[in-house]
Amino acid sequence: MQDHDNEVTNKSGNTPFTKVLEANLTRRNVLKGGLAASVATFLPATASAGWHDFDKDDLKKHWRKGKWGRKGLMSFTPVAVEDGSGPMPAISPDYQYDVILPWGDPIEPSGPEYSYPPSAADQEKQMGIGHDGMAFFPMKGKSNKHGMLAINHEFGTNPHVLGKSDPESLEDVRVSQHAHGVAVVELKKHKGQWKTVNSDNARRIHVNTPVAFSGPAAGSNLLKTPNGNVPLGTVNNCSSGATPWGTYLTCEENFNGYFGATNMEQTWTPSAAHDRYGFSEGGFGYGWQNFDRRFDLSDKDYVNEENRFGWVVEIDPFDGTQKPVKRTALGRVKHEGATTVIGKGGRAVVYMGDDQRFDYIYKFVSAGNYRRMIRQGKSPLDEGTLYVARFDENGKGEWLELSTNNPLLSNFLVGESFASDDAMENILVFTRMAADVVGATPMDRPEWTTVDPEGWTYCTLTNNSKRTEANAANPLVPNNDGHIIRWKDSNKFTGVDFEWDIFLIAEETHDTEDTFSDPDGLWADPDGRLFIETDGGQKDGLNNQLLVADTKTKEIRRLFTGVTKDEITGLTMTPDRRTMFINTQHPGNGDPTLTNFPAEFDGVTIPRDCTIVITRKDGGIIGS
Repeated sequence: MQDHDNEVTNKSGNTPFTKVLEANLTRRNVLKGGLAASVATFLPATASAGWHDFDKDDLKKHWRKGKWGRKGLMSFTPVAVEDGSGPMPAISPDYQYDVILPWGDPIEPSGPEYSYPPSAADQEKQMGIGHDGMAFFPMKGKSNKHGMLAINHEFGTNPHVLGKSDPESLEDVRVSQHAHGVAVVELKKHKGQWKTVNSDNARRIHVNTPVAFSGPAAGSNLLKTPNGNVPLGTVNNCSSGATPWGTYLTCEENFNGYFGATNMEQTWTPSAAHDRYGFSEGGFGYGWQNFDRRFDLSDKDYVNEENRFGWVVEIDPFDGTQKPVKRTALGRVKHEGATTVIGKGGRAVVYMGDDQRFDYIYKFVSAGNYRRMIRQGKSPLDEGTLYVARFDENGKGEWLELSTNNPLLSNFLVGESFASDDAMENILVFTRMAADVVGATPMDRPEWTTVDPEGWTYCTLTNNSKRTEANAANPLVPNNDGHIIRWKDSNKFTGVDFEWDIFLIAEETHDTEDTFSDPDGLWADPDGRLFIETDGGQKDGLNNQLLVADTKTKEIRRLFTGVTKDEITGLTMTPDRRTMFINTQHPGNGDPTLTNFPAEFDGVTIPRDCTIVITRKDGGIIGS
């Protein structure tokens, strides 16, 4: 977890979730078994954690075969609390793990080998740092031993990446920039080991990679700079998703921290929009603005450059020649994941969290059947309706439309200094501010989303220690450890009404073998298991961890724990669900005296973010 995730920029005064939750905690036991099950089931097209399709007949087949029976859903021996700390990972004795793709390894075997600190030229052809969301795309749509892996590189501090606190040249900035972004690699399993192979489609996508904009705001003046420089790059790529049509969605989260102002007194004063998105003079201390004019908020030639970040970006993992595309119809926020399901009429539905204290949960519904749109040469992510969630006290909720069809937004403008008088463009570029206006419910750092076999959508709410509205009946004031909420939309994901419930409250698990805090990564499998990854200070001496929960009984078992000061994140599977890929991010916070993972502990070797391959020793399904 980055410290800036805990900042507060929402000053809207919308009804806080604290009040809504008070009225609903008493409902948790009533709804413990869930609402009436919808006739739906999960069909993973690319076997990637991140998108879902539903079919009535398959549901019946699964139930007849007992595939979703509760008995034996999780049979593995969990990692004990006392074993889940220290400089090396721990895993259930029924499982094993291997390490692949550490920061600095070449994305192809023929690429430059790791050395520390890296050069900018080498880093551009190597795995980045800050491994986060990812998706596995099997060859021919079904291979369990060969596929493309797309993986996010969220962030890495200057001391960890550069070996110094501040960049001293443009070369230093380029090293940092090339360590961020996305890696797409081709993997093959040979003699039990996953390895990269040379591939025409392997590539690094970073802050200086050409990109394209698409959708309703693509041509907006808000995305143009005075000097006319072409759109470049993606940054702070956190969680992700996969689409039914086989593409990768990477999400730009804390993009604001890479900008700063070198001449604040004379040429830059933060606007209301800058404040709402968290821009500041120094950013997060990366110092890019001192050597790269694109990231200098006070450089008049690059006004609006900051508006080019904060989007969901679509990447084709099987075509290394295509530009990544920023889909403006999905709005501009600090995106944490993009989970795609197929709703009524074959429409694509995308759920998204905005990861900051008191920010919101969003949904996008495509204008039509996604297959038909693609045949017509249209992207299902370019035409449709964007919504933001309002959670009501009676266990109901409403998706509030973010478009000019909403009377509250029909003339939505954001300050006199902005170069667009088009209300819809303003809504999409300044989505947070539009959501403030319509009365969305401020949440506790909404992060990953997932959908279970019965049609419940889950969202991790990592924490919010800034909540001050104490209530004796509400155990989440303040919410130091987070919880998981779930809802079920009407009209097979496409409706504007929903019912909701609290699935788990982390605080209630403390001092037990199920203990966890700060839920973050999330994925529901076709059998009703919910995989939960954590990012934050775990209680009872634990490192961050991967847990498995039963969505019916709420039983929890600990499958894996990471290393000192890391985050466990990223989650994807092969089609047969017998191989899982997860990530450890910022092990030891880059401090070699705390851990040297993936190397054995020696107190000297620089720790490296990496991907971890998990399998059952008996070859069974992960989580069983």
